[in-house]
Amino acid sequence: MAKRRKHGTGGVSLRKDGRWEGRYVIGYDERGLPKTKNVLARTKAECQAKLKQLKAEYDHAKPAEVSPNMSYGAWMDYWYQTYSKPKLRENTRQEYECCIYKHIIPELGSVPLNELTQNDLQQFYARLKERGRLRLVEEHGKGLSDRMVRVCHVNCRMALDRAVSDGLIRVNPAVDCKLPPKKPKEMQVLTKEELRRFLLQAKEEGYYELFLLELSTGLRRGELLALQWEDLNFETGELRVSKQVYRVNGALTIAEPKTKASVRTVILPPSVVDMLSRYKAQVHSRWVFPSRIKDGAPLDPASCRKKLQAILERSGCKRVRFHDLRHTFCASCLEHGMDVKTLSSVIGHESVATTLDVYAHTTDAMRHDAAESIERGIAKNKTRKRGTKKKDDAPHEQFNPVKGNRRRPGTGCVSQISENLWEGRYNPKWPDGKKHARNIYAHSLEECEEKLAAMILEVKAEIAAMKRAVNASG
Repeated sequence: MAKRRKHGTGGVSLRKDGRWEGRYVIGYDERGLPKTKNVLARTKAECQAKLKQLKAEYDHAKPAEVSPNMSYGAWMDYWYQTYSKPKLRENTRQEYECCIYKHIIPELGSVPLNELTQNDLQQFYARLKERGRLRLVEEHGKGLSDRMVRVCHVNCRMALDRAVSDGLIRVNPAVDCKLPPKKPKEMQVLTKEELRRFLLQAKEEGYYELFLLELSTGLRRGELLALQWEDLNFETGELRVSKQVYRVNGALTIAEPKTKASVRTVILPPSVVDMLSRYKAQVHSRWVFPSRIKDGAPLDPASCRKKLQAILERSGCKRVRFHDLRHTFCASCLEHGMDVKTLSSVIGHESVATTLDVYAHTTDAMRHDAAESIERGIAKNKTRKRGTKKKDDAPHEQFNPVKGNRRRPGTGCVSQISENLWEGRYNPKWPDGKKHARNIYAHSLEECEEKLAAMILEVKAEIAAMKRAVNASG
């Protein structure tokens, strides 16, 4: 008769391919179904050793006994490692772990789970707000931000919800705790005049296509930089948004968006499609906006943010965040009559309520305009004399883009050899890993720039063809 393994030690079995497989239950999902990890080995002894190591890796999160009188710290650690951590992205994990292991467990970890009260949590939140900051105290003060206090509360509430569903406690003491109010960052929108100057300066610095596409779609920064040419249908103007790029521990990562609503298709205006069609001839990469430093990688979000601030400063625009360009797009859509339901689907919000909450001030302005239109229609009240100009109708101010001292990356260099002779030089990295220069000559600066731009396009096409040939042969 086969010997039965002890409960909780995992299982070992022989597969059809002759290898041994060990399985261990590491937790349970929201429906109560087990989540397992497995190991493979050529022999049974090796498999048992690997299974023992796997069990040790996951058992550090599991308390000796899950019971109502266990410490709240042990429960928080068990809940996070078993139920929460497997579902989170790396950036969110880091934030949650900071709250749990640097604030919640040190402050409340010794309190028995079944004795934790709402008053304990309320006093804990007050201490966080008063003196909870652990670093950069001189810069930001002793207290944690309202947002971080709320994140700590979210972790406490979710862990205690699970304790209620598991029958460890009767009620959740985190319910009805008073929290710092939500204070969303102030939304700023560029005016029409600022947009005109901004795009002129962006064109001068080689970022016109990136920022025009952003202002035409309202994509999130990670979504914009993760776009590939295969996502765009030039015939229909459909742009598929299905991934985003973000930085984790110093490395760029490509992943699916967090919510289902963020995976969507956006219809581009014909003028933007034509612009991207011309731009594609200059880009020899699968990414729509490739890195100008690292081959085969998308543009770094941090680099994009820095470039935005430089362009805003040189164009004389107010300082805004990249996300405010998204707000500018949304405000423009609402002002031009797009309904909120359509806008919500275009920008990837999960519900119309979210869109209304964020852009309530814009819809308020639209309601005032509607009231004035009704007044003019019913009472025949003319609020503006015929022939007078709105503020937006004022003539544009003259603006000349600031020309930088340094040439843009990837545009080569130009030098004057003699009074009537100019040299253009381009020195890219070729597939063999070395740099090989190409140059042209002209009798004027304008002619030299024109010849250099044409030569760069030819060289980029040649390099792309060589890379395809190498990949095909490999």
